Amino acid sequence: MAVIHHTTLKPTKVELLSTWLPTRPWYRGGPDAAVLTKSGGFRLDDPEGEVGIEIMVATDTSTPGPTAYLVPLTYRGAPLEGAEHALVGTMEHGVLGKRWVYDGCHDPVLVAELLSLVEGKAQAMAQSITDTPDREVTRSYTGEPFSLKGLAPEPTDDEQGTHLPAPHGTVLHLRRVLEPVPENPPLPPQGALGHVAGGWPGPDGTRLRAVFMVLNAR
Repeated sequence: MAVIHHTTLKPTKVELLSTWLPTRPWYRGGPDAAVLTKSGGFRLDDPEGEVGIEIMVATDTSTPGPTAYLVPLTYRGAPLEGAEHALVGTMEHGVLGKRWVYDGCHDPVLVAELLSLVEGKAQAMAQSITDTPDREVTRSYTGEPFSLKGLAPEPTDDEQGTHLPAPHGTVLHLRRVLEPVPENPPLPPQGALGHVAGGWPGPDGTRLRAVFMVLNAR
């Protein structure tokens, strides 16, 4: 169970992301730093209790219309070997000390728990409250049980988002730019083998919902 510490972060998460996001191929804004707010998301628990896992929704208001991005992050107490290219930055946590922040799609701990969430074996947890499930997050899966032993993430990024090869000849497509839909809960595309969906508050106070990621055959 992840314990949520309400403490100081220097720099903050959105400060780190404001310069990292414009370097991504799926970013919709200009080359300057994004103007971000942390809009929502959820957490997953690392079974070993070592790695913080957060699936964040960050809204950029530097564009003509606000753009919501899906940003999976991991927080570690030491560098992740071989993942220098995936480092978003470091920050000082008021309780835990120095933390290394990674694009979680390159972190095997996050990827394993994300696939477990799709399969229904992991529970989405509230972003800011300890030991509280997030019931708004929905998921589905229609395939064989995943074998995650020796999982080594090999994500690719393009203008459409992030694509993670997964077991049984599947690929998990992360929709980095979130497109709100009217359905509650949001439904997976026709033919999808699995999905994860959730919600976040819009700038006008309404509740926005979208499919966050879709599992398809390769």
